[in-house]
Amino acid sequence: MSVPPFRADHVGSLLRPAALRQAFRDRAAGRIDDASFNAIQDAAIRDAVRLQEEVGLQVVNDGEFRRGSYWGRFVERLQGLAIGAARFRFRDDSGVESAFTAPIAEAPLRRTVPLAADEVAFVTPLTSRTVKVTMPAPSTLHFYAGSGFARPGLYPDLDAYFAELAAIYRAEIADIARAGGRYIQFDEVALAMLCDPTVRELVRADGLDPTRLITLYVEALNQAIDGAPPGIVFAVHMCRGNFRGRYLSSGGYDDVAEQLFERAEVSHFLLEYDTPRAGDFSPLRHIPRNKGVVLGLVSSKVPALEPVDLLRRRIDEASRDVDIGRLGISPQCGFASTAAGNPLSKADMRAKLARCVEVANIVWG
Repeated sequence: MSVPPFRADHVGSLLRPAALRQAFRDRAAGRIDDASFNAIQDAAIRDAVRLQEEVGLQVVNDGEFRRGSYWGRFVERLQGLAIGAARFRFRDDSGVESAFTAPIAEAPLRRTVPLAADEVAFVTPLTSRTVKVTMPAPSTLHFYAGSGFARPGLYPDLDAYFAELAAIYRAEIADIARAGGRYIQFDEVALAMLCDPTVRELVRADGLDPTRLITLYVEALNQAIDGAPPGIVFAVHMCRGNFRGRYLSSGGYDDVAEQLFERAEVSHFLLEYDTPRAGDFSPLRHIPRNKGVVLGLVSSKVPALEPVDLLRRRIDEASRDVDIGRLGISPQCGFASTAAGNPLSKADMRAKLARCVEVANIVWG
């Protein structure tokens, strides 16, 4: 299998159809039961798999249609976690800000049900193409709440906390493999945020060392996948936040590139490169020769479709730092990191996914 394994990829979440968004509201209000809700989800997922196949993608998933947010279901199903306020805020280019939430450990963590393996088990029989599943990176369960990540006294130190998390991830990965999953992507927001000088100052004000956190988060990721069943491809998606087109941070990958790219035991990285906020391609010089990069050049936040010539030019620019044979293309993030989705239509989303396939076929054949 090549590195990256697919020249055209997508990050995970797809726009939920109106019927599914309504079903989330109806279940929350008690207007429908779980059986009815699950039937609506199942039908929407079948349609989502078909859409991915129709645009030519060789890797598919369930669109994250069973999730209220990219990490919500994982956290809801993991016993011992509660939801509190995050230490950071989303914002847009006009300066409008919005708060969001963070998982907080209130008791020892226990995995008693699948966190994502059941999503894979449903999709695998629907397609002959590779099934991908996404999971929040271990850092997600620490960074958003900062020093308040757990009830005081619950863990003697961060190493103990991440050791407990690693065991949970390893058990989940084994079940994903048994369900037929062969491609696991970790959604990594914390490391992307630590590229932002403003965020780093906020972290220091919280009594934490940004450089130490980078080391800790890469180690936590490697612990989570240690001893994984053979045949599974692991990837990291770097995300600066994605909520209705808003973001959490800015900054190139320079501050994390050497540690993350060289030390993370993954096949490839899916990197946001849709706006100048992501910086230039020069940090890609740290990508080892046995790893690849999927360039997130197509925006999932706006409806305008990127021209083919622009995307080809950007790929050529990136190839000055990473051999073009180790590159691919994708949207920069999912289309709906929360159920509400980003401000574009299903037709816009379909066109953008198809554009990734079109450009991949032109560039790599």
